[in-house]
Amino acid sequence: MLDTVVASEGEPDLVQISGGEPTLHPDFFAILDAAKARPIRHLMINTNGLRIAREAGFAEALVRYMPGFEVYLQFDSLRREALMDLRGADLSRVRLDALKALERNNISTTLVVTVKKGVNDQDIAEIVRFALKWRCVRGVTFQPIQDAGRNEGFEPGAHRMVLSEIRREIAKAGVFALEDLIPLPCNPDQICISYGLRRGETVAPITALLPRDILVDVAPNTVTFEGYPELRNRVFDLLSLSTAQADTSDKLANVLCCLPDAVVPEGLAYEHTFRVVVMQFLDRFNFDLATVKRSCVHFVQPDGQIIPFDTFNLFYREGAAGAAALAKARKRSA
Repeated sequence: MLDTVVASEGEPDLVQISGGEPTLHPDFFAILDAAKARPIRHLMINTNGLRIAREAGFAEALVRYMPGFEVYLQFDSLRREALMDLRGADLSRVRLDALKALERNNISTTLVVTVKKGVNDQDIAEIVRFALKWRCVRGVTFQPIQDAGRNEGFEPGAHRMVLSEIRREIAKAGVFALEDLIPLPCNPDQICISYGLRRGETVAPITALLPRDILVDVAPNTVTFEGYPELRNRVFDLLSLSTAQADTSDKLANVLCCLPDAVVPEGLAYEHTFRVVVMQFLDRFNFDLATVKRSCVHFVQPDGQIIPFDTFNLFYREGAAGAAALAKARKRSA
């Protein structure tokens, strides 16, 4: 599957090893070795953090995959009630122990939060502030809950949050303002992002450095840079989703170089940046074909297929509600 990605992308910006829980795979480290042996700029593992927290030496074993390696750590809340609702267990101690191990080894980490209205939406600002207390944390990704996975009693009208609601909660943290969270050019209806330069717990949003007339706050809900061709190219490169959750310090430096009043900090590195991403995925309740066509996240299958994330859970995952209908449609068209 790794060869499929490389063949498709040439030099993929970001490959994430996911599951289930990938750290439980008996060949976990062999898979990481195989990925690092290929021309992949940034490698991520999506994990619940249990082995990192509980197994002596596990975090230390991950250090050898640095740089260009990151842990995408499940981190929904610091409160027991929210974790019981979302995960069926109070995993707050596990998450903290995992973070301590990652911090000791300064392993780049992104906290990923599944957001469910009325359960942990009030924790959003606190999580952003909490993230900045850890040197190893490069950012937070918020994902509105969708109709997939362990999701008993899901009611889309009551439990799902839209991007604008999450943006307002993020702004309450006092790190990024609303205007700092901008739509991602490749998929503005589903993803917004903000980047900043970090010094300890203080963040200077780079979007505040961009000329305000290139940020469009109304339809067509995107970012335009027609009057700044070089800046346009650099910003699109920086904010492309394939790199939005990877080490973008070099691209950030390129953007700053295009701004007449900005000085590129000497020795700018990934640990000097901080980002917040809001990433919404589709399910049977909000499915939209136009959005699927703009999908930036894909699953790679053993048979070589590369499938958009937004269609995988609906049509391709084993037992998916739309799998039977898709199979029938294929037979009719054969």
